[in-house]
Amino acid sequence: MANTQRARRRESLRPQRWMAVGMIAALALTAGCSSREAQADNAAGAGALTIIDQRGRAVTLDGPAGKVAFTVMPAPSIFAAVDRSYDRIVGLNQSTLVANRGGMFATMFPASADSAVVAGSDFVPNVETLLQLDPDVVVQWGDRGNDVIAPIESAGFPVVGLKYGTQDDLEQWITLFSQIAGKPERGRQLVDWQRAEQAEMRARVASTQGQRPRAMILSRTGDTYSTTSAKGYDGFQFDLVGGDLVSKGFVSDSGQVGPEQILAWNPEVIMLSGFDQSTPADIYADPRLANVSAVQNKRVYKTPLGGYRWQVPGAESPLMWLWMHQILYPGTRNGQLREDIRAGFDNLFAYRITDDEIDQVLRLDLNKDAAGYDQFLR
Repeated sequence: MANTQRARRRESLRPQRWMAVGMIAALALTAGCSSREAQADNAAGAGALTIIDQRGRAVTLDGPAGKVAFTVMPAPSIFAAVDRSYDRIVGLNQSTLVANRGGMFATMFPASADSAVVAGSDFVPNVETLLQLDPDVVVQWGDRGNDVIAPIESAGFPVVGLKYGTQDDLEQWITLFSQIAGKPERGRQLVDWQRAEQAEMRARVASTQGQRPRAMILSRTGDTYSTTSAKGYDGFQFDLVGGDLVSKGFVSDSGQVGPEQILAWNPEVIMLSGFDQSTPADIYADPRLANVSAVQNKRVYKTPLGGYRWQVPGAESPLMWLWMHQILYPGTRNGQLREDIRAGFDNLFAYRITDDEIDQVLRLDLNKDAAGYDQFLR
């Protein structure tokens, strides 16, 4: 079977790799490989599992994976929601580790705060670490060239390749992860939930009267700002929740945008990225943005951080849509989001979240003085 063949292949490659990772790693690998060969022989009797990834490639495992490594984000939080556990996750991206330690994920799954890092911001895999971890499968980008995949496959690990950027991609991730975990029905349930929440949101927006609020996502590093275009996931999200994304038509390889352009767009609502340390107070203190509507009316909000950063496609995206809609249309569902979060964390992560932890997810410390944010108070 696939894992048995991989183990034999790796036997022939081991001498060179042992020199790279040192004698301690070599001894750990030797012990791990013998146990993995036994696991592979046992799993072979259960029948192979073949998955078609987003490259259109067939990836064969001996059965549901017991150990999974992720070079990409926010994949681990999605896999944990599918599995309702962190037990199978052995490696992740450096950015994911930062998010885990800064948000609720490490509280729900303490092991996630100390997981091994198998890739950095460039997504180049750390093969030596992968060899020590010995995962059954590695999840990597499937649309960023062979350079980030070939080293993993050359080491003998099956690779599931992903694409990023749309709601359909997100739903395919959920489906793929449910297959890797051997829980296809769980995957169908989560996809059905996402679709049902979309339908409800569209109906809610259709019944909303008045002009759609002008809004944007904003990142800040030092004195430099950047934003997103409507071609990405934000275009989908803002349209879904009834927002007029002011950066429609914006084209920039770096995403950088000057204060003059932000003034020209004059957004009524600014939602701050969770990928930097910017706060509403930072935006209010920038004299270059003093005449922006969102600044004048205190409608600048730090986006939530739950199992992962809510602004990107993830298992918690339906909660992000609800938050965004209430930011754009305050007072429409007073108090309800907290109960949605409570039910969502129970369903996704098998975790009973407390009121204090909900405050943390919603960034009440940063957002409490923002216009309309009292609708989220307990």
